[in-house]
Amino acid sequence: MSQRNRRRPRPLSPLREHLRDTFWFAPTLALVLVIALWIGADALDTAILDALQQDQDYETVRTLISWAEDAKVIVTTISSAMMTFIGVVFSISLVAVQMAAGNFSPRVVRIFIRSRISKLTFAVFLSTFLLSLLVLSSYDSETDPARVVSVPLVQSAVTLLMVALSLLLFIAYVTQTLQLMKVGPVVEHVTRESFRTLGKMRALAPSEEPLPPEVARIAHKGRSGTLRDVHVTRLVRIAQRRGAVLRLVPRIGDFVVPGTPLIAVHGGRAGLPWERLVRSAVSVGVERTFHQDLGFGLRQLSDIALRALSPAVNDPTTAVQAVDRIVQFLAAAAPVPLGAVAHRDHRAVVRLVQEGPGRVRAARRSRRVRAPASRAAPGSRRCRASPSRTAPSPRTWARRPGPPGCRWTPSCTPAGPCRPGRAR
Repeated sequence: MSQRNRRRPRPLSPLREHLRDTFWFAPTLALVLVIALWIGADALDTAILDALQQDQDYETVRTLISWAEDAKVIVTTISSAMMTFIGVVFSISLVAVQMAAGNFSPRVVRIFIRSRISKLTFAVFLSTFLLSLLVLSSYDSETDPARVVSVPLVQSAVTLLMVALSLLLFIAYVTQTLQLMKVGPVVEHVTRESFRTLGKMRALAPSEEPLPPEVARIAHKGRSGTLRDVHVTRLVRIAQRRGAVLRLVPRIGDFVVPGTPLIAVHGGRAGLPWERLVRSAVSVGVERTFHQDLGFGLRQLSDIALRALSPAVNDPTTAVQAVDRIVQFLAAAAPVPLGAVAHRDHRAVVRLVQEGPGRVRAARRSRRVRAPASRAAPGSRRCRASPSRTAPSPRTWARRPGPPGCRWTPSCTPAGPCRPGRAR
């Protein structure tokens, strides 16, 4: 891969992904913006009223007061009903998400949290409620056109527009929530996120250059958790300034405890405060993310397939859809180097080496589905249709029973009827 086509990491990429995994940032930002919007609308109302009073056009002012009083009834109704509407809608949504998590996987909740429609709907609902309260506080009890101070006509119009936007977003939100309860859109979403991560790995060059001698090793300090991601741009900049090469010891998605080696320093000086420099570039959290974790998608698809094949659910059709997506992903990842990848600076010098999941580790996750899938007829048919690289070993197939009325050979093809008591 040429240096021109190599993808440079974006500085704000980890921060953006971390904010997408939260549900509080978008509503909080929306509340701040709606306060600024209300201040601007209030200033516009004041400017219009002052201009009319200076021109002594009291008849127009009296008309505006009448319109504002009519709009006040609507704004009052909005402010009293919006909070109840928010509570009912999101309570039902949480029940739907809980049902989806029980049927598919608990990690489905992450799709709801990262959904832009969910965050935008919740943010607009809260903003509409806050704006209606602010507009009600702007009404003036004075009815004399020459002495009135505030006529919130523009503010009331903005509130009505926010209500219309809330209704449109409510339709989109209900549609998206219903899609979350269907297995097809769920596995398609997980596969799409996995392919996006695979595209980032495809743009990186494999690390084939020998590393300088190791001079230091940085251990993890703090709470235990999953290695979510690393700030690639910051680590590359630190290594470039000090003439060293950093190597990430665990893989993204591994569980680390205090004392676990995180980063090995190759080259440079050993006396530098490496721990203080690179500590802020490593993110350890409670759950895995798709940002830099290539195996997280396979983990979710495997969980959905295993839960569907469990005796409590017994839904082999759902497992077939998950297995199809696993095969699709493994077929697309076959030509991609999944070993250690190198991140380079602007001079094409390797500054950070990151261990990938590897082909063996990626294929091993799909084997978790084979044992229960071989006991179901749809799963056995998918075994025949899967590529040979995802098929189990002959010894494994010799120990597993096939579907009723069929005897399976190690090549995963039917070999005739299976009689009771006959050795397979």
